[in-house]
Amino acid sequence: MPTCAGMTIRLLEAYGVEVIFGIPGVHNVELYRGLAGSTIRHITPRHEQGAGFMADGYARATGKVGACFTVSGPGLTNILTAMGQAYADSVPMLVISTVCPRDQLGSPVGALHELRAQRNLAAEVSAFSQTILTPAQLPEAMARAMAVFSGSRPRPVYLEIPVDVLAASIDDGPLAVSPLPARPAPAPAALDAAAEMLRRARTPLVVLGGGAVAAAAEARRLVEVLDAPTILTVNGRGILPPGHPLLAGENLGASPMLEALRCADVVLAVGTELGETEMYPLPVEPVVSGQLIRIDIDSEQLTRRPFADLPLLGDAAAALQGLADRATPREQGEGVRRASALRAAGAEALPPGIEPHRRLMEAVDAALPDAVYAGDSTQTVYAANQFFRPGRPRSFFNASTGYGTLGYGLPAAIGASIGVGGSRPVIALVGDGGVLFSIGELAAAVEAQQPVIVLLWNNDGYGEIRNCMAADGIAPLGVDLVVPDFVTIARGFGCHGAHIESFDQLRAELAAAATRIVPSVLEIREGAAFLTGKP
Repeated sequence: MPTCAGMTIRLLEAYGVEVIFGIPGVHNVELYRGLAGSTIRHITPRHEQGAGFMADGYARATGKVGACFTVSGPGLTNILTAMGQAYADSVPMLVISTVCPRDQLGSPVGALHELRAQRNLAAEVSAFSQTILTPAQLPEAMARAMAVFSGSRPRPVYLEIPVDVLAASIDDGPLAVSPLPARPAPAPAALDAAAEMLRRARTPLVVLGGGAVAAAAEARRLVEVLDAPTILTVNGRGILPPGHPLLAGENLGASPMLEALRCADVVLAVGTELGETEMYPLPVEPVVSGQLIRIDIDSEQLTRRPFADLPLLGDAAAALQGLADRATPREQGEGVRRASALRAAGAEALPPGIEPHRRLMEAVDAALPDAVYAGDSTQTVYAANQFFRPGRPRSFFNASTGYGTLGYGLPAAIGASIGVGGSRPVIALVGDGGVLFSIGELAAAVEAQQPVIVLLWNNDGYGEIRNCMAADGIAPLGVDLVVPDFVTIARGFGCHGAHIESFDQLRAELAAAATRIVPSVLEIREGAAFLTGKP
């Protein structure tokens, strides 16, 4: 007899889900009965948090939905951190969990994996969370989830199914699949007003965020029509290619960029919160002295600081296309000059302490120019956020923005690698402290035959926090860690491992990594002579 669990698999297939990241358990084994014969690929992480981070990396690299299966209780609580990161960075993630039988909901009896109100926990890090009380509710709930991903600000959706509902028999009728809404375009009158504002601007400036990664062509056309210097946020990297003459910089917190925001008579900000995690080295609130136009798919975001003089609610691609169609083309020259000056000022403002990381990223980018980078909260990432320019969108993302988790980089890179399917190299930027949160996922990568390149920056602990404590006059405590031999650990998992001592060795290892079907863990010590230029 067909069951609700089987219908779940069929609905996922119908909505185009290609990969599930999940760990089977006694409460969700019914889901696996139908999964074995489906078109969906299953990846088994070693921790539910890893499942969430893999789904996150998969979604960011592909633009598709990252889907997860968890068991009730600890399965959910383990994945909540990953959901928090995806929620903060607007990542489409579907989490399907089991929960105790319906007759136990709300009345604790000491059952296995029991939580008093499991759905309430997930509600804090999801666009919506729902308990499926009958099989008939599942198609509508799944359609709602997919509508969030396709037609509004994408954020995690949590669906929980009691174990008795999961196993319940259903009629073997046609599957109820709903057509999904497209994202709305801004109102024509608002586009007219924005176009007029930009037409009158003498010193326009554009900021492109993660909400514009699917609109790179439209964004490029508009900034060229406007001859407007353009700043890319961390999640917006690659929307303009590295050599584009209007690419003005990356670090919104750098003094030249803050000054540019203050001096522009019109700022157009697209798909960005302009939030504090974009600001390096210190979180500051940007000040826009001129007029501010904001484009966002989230109406609430349009009413948050910095406040927009003209908010445009709608899809970034539709909005940018509409503005380009209405704009009066400018002769390129002054904007290109301003962008060049900002690039130079931004480079001059880079702190000297990031130089080893700049050399490292420059060497890796030269060796693997079309790589995807998934980064943890680690020093190499903090540095790269200030200067790195990937060749195209969906190529550079990390956990230092938004929620700011540790342990993200490795599993997110595995998810990204599965998503790109071997068409591009994938690199995890991790530190020795953060990678220990999720190092067990190396086993999942070996099992899935994913040749992720793990660039591991080793500074014997939580180096960034150590430096922060020292700068604040706090005696370092809890930051100097016992650090294992990562190369030996990598080899124990069946990976390749090496200590990197020179640029020549690094280039050779990067080239060899592409020939493997297992991860390559390349450890780099802080203070390495080849990065510092010191003997």
